[in-house]
Amino acid sequence: MPHLPLGHGREFDLLRAIYTRLGSAAAPLGDDCALVRVGGATLAASIDASLEGVHFRTDWLSFEEIGWRAAAAALSDLAAEGAKPVGVLVSLGVPDGGWGKGEGGRVRQAPAQNPAQAPAVEIMAGVAAIARSVGAKVLGGDLTRAERYFVDVCVLGTAARPVRRRGAQGGDGLWVTGRLGGGRLALESWEAGRRPEDALARRFARPEPRVAAGRWLAARGARAMIDVSDGLAADAAHLAVASGVALDIALELVPCWPGAAPLVAAASGEEYELLVALPPAFGDRQARAFARRFGLPLTRIGTCARGAGVRLSDRGVAVAPPAGYDHFAPRP
Repeated sequence: MPHLPLGHGREFDLLRAIYTRLGSAAAPLGDDCALVRVGGATLAASIDASLEGVHFRTDWLSFEEIGWRAAAAALSDLAAEGAKPVGVLVSLGVPDGGWGKGEGGRVRQAPAQNPAQAPAVEIMAGVAAIARSVGAKVLGGDLTRAERYFVDVCVLGTAARPVRRRGAQGGDGLWVTGRLGGGRLALESWEAGRRPEDALARRFARPEPRVAAGRWLAARGARAMIDVSDGLAADAAHLAVASGVALDIALELVPCWPGAAPLVAAASGEEYELLVALPPAFGDRQARAFARRFGLPLTRIGTCARGAGVRLSDRGVAVAPPAGYDHFAPRP
């Protein structure tokens, strides 16, 4: 059985143990999506769970934002494969028969006579809104009562030329879309009891999966790609392991959200930007074309090289990579 190409951490150690136990029942794993040949097409599928108190809080976000954000996490996996979204399926768990309580049992909306006012409906409206924005449909799902809200989103798409994590080669440039660190700054504001400024709140509540950007990069020779969900340094480690290369990243080149230090930006999770290895011929001219097309930067932050792991530096001085998000790491 092939090695499961993931970085370090308790979460990924557990995944490796599960993969080993599955044995021959498991297909090759370790990418953003499962890729299955169906006739002459490649089906890309992924699933992502969001749980109240872990991924979101109802006193921070509206129910519609909760639905949008949960679906964005799964759609971002399609973006990282260069796939075109087709549809989403949602398993939705809601307290009190769908009328809903917020975190800690606090009632967020009193029971109403009109089901259209229920939180479950608002969550699905958020899912539908982001699906519509990327040309996908809500295909169905499941609804159940639960102790806390959970939104489990499965996405389906097609990929003419899937971009895996494993294709990076020595000499390739390492590029990232957009700016990083906004997710961490927003989270720090909410945890401190302050509402983030509007731009940061939107960044956290309504992230935009880079679906069209992923397809553009795939069409221009992207060798390997991953979305930044666990943090730049952590996701770079997954790409490095899968491709069997080292990634040299210069922190001073990392595009940061205003107010975010480069090391903070490198650790910030749930950014849903794309980290991509592109051939040496891809340069500033193509990056400018990307910026004109999508209205966001594409920045070269490093190089793929022989070796293993992620090597961070700040103006030539080596820096220890920050840990990414790990669901099973001890909490303070």
